[in-house]
Amino acid sequence: MNVLIVHAHPEAGSFTTAMRDAAADTLTAAGHQVLISDLYEMKFNPVASANDFLSRANEDYLVYALEQRHADANGLLAPDIKVELDKVVWADLIIFNFPIYWFSMPAVMKGWIDRVFVSGRCYGGMRFYDRGGMKGKKALVALTLGGQPHMFDVDGVHGPLSEMLRHLLRGTLGYLGFEVLHPFVGWHVPYISQDARTALLDTYRARLRTLDSQKAMVFPSLDDFDDLLRPKASDAA
Repeated sequence: MNVLIVHAHPEAGSFTTAMRDAAADTLTAAGHQVLISDLYEMKFNPVASANDFLSRANEDYLVYALEQRHADANGLLAPDIKVELDKVVWADLIIFNFPIYWFSMPAVMKGWIDRVFVSGRCYGGMRFYDRGGMKGKKALVALTLGGQPHMFDVDGVHGPLSEMLRHLLRGTLGYLGFEVLHPFVGWHVPYISQDARTALLDTYRARLRTLDSQKAMVFPSLDDFDDLLRPKASDAA
């Protein structure tokens, strides 16, 4: 299996980075091919702009998604985007490895998603969910945060973590057609002991060794909707 790890943490000595390295080592030892995009180390530009295209279909008015389609089809994507898109095409599994910032991901990770998951190749028209351009690939979100599990219960102070991550798990990865595995969470990591950190990394390694047997999250199938994306009438109706 080809695995791309997209990593976003500014500190090389962080627990998030230790998770990245544990994933790379574990998957390599299991015979998989692993590439890492370390976004901070790469100084990846997260800002989507007209500069992402070597030439444009419409020089007078920028419709970013349409220009993505045109540039991808005609070899006109900026070199940094093309390199990352080639990694996405190569990968069977993409691991998104990051700390939670403000109920979301770091800006550089969001910018990577905005610029690299190009319209036309990755999604567009009726190519989303189980018809998305990333169908046949898996995605895993591996994250760290300072909170404890009880804070993210249904009646917890922050509400369910799944709701916090809905924009990524469903609105991005599920929408693109990935088979989205349930996230791996490094809870409370700034405050736990070294022994607890070691145990958490061991748990993550064990999880990575069972990727093939893990059940994916469930998202809509377009087969259940008509051409206007209204739910089809059930047989029992």
